[in-house]
Amino acid sequence: MPFRQALLLASIAILATASGCPATTGVALRADGTPGPQDCSEEARKAMRYLKLHVGDASWVDLDANQLDAKRVTLYDGPVESILKDDFGTLEATTRLYGQVWTSGPQVVIRYYEAHPPDSEKIPVCAVARLSRDQMRKLPESKPGTAILEGSTAAAYVVDSFR
Repeated sequence: MPFRQALLLASIAILATASGCPATTGVALRADGTPGPQDCSEEARKAMRYLKLHVGDASWVDLDANQLDAKRVTLYDGPVESILKDDFGTLEATTRLYGQVWTSGPQVVIRYYEAHPPDSEKIPVCAVARLSRDQMRKLPESKPGTAILEGSTAAAYVVDSFR
């Protein structure tokens, strides 16, 4: 393949990949280091309507694809890959959810920006990981930049914006 064609194809691949990246940069942080409010993109709202996902819909997820069924899970600041345990709208179990983890506050915060169903392309979404009764609270032995949680699952809830 001539050099120019290879360069053009590489450029197109980079642009295509970049356009699908979630916009986690530029999230304003609160004084305690947790992320502040953030709007969901119109693209994510449209995709969620198509997927029949509505605000408040929820499904169980394994928080970290690398720590399935752990009694305790250690999450780190930065990107995370979670796995749906159950169907979620039209997304089937085993769909990957990609998002961002913040561990600075008393509880871990996880925001999901993309879903990657099996045999399909990534789709923009807006969801958060939640558990009631303070179960997303970090254990005292958590070091800076990490959050140790009891259990490795949570519920992913659809939102229309992050608060």
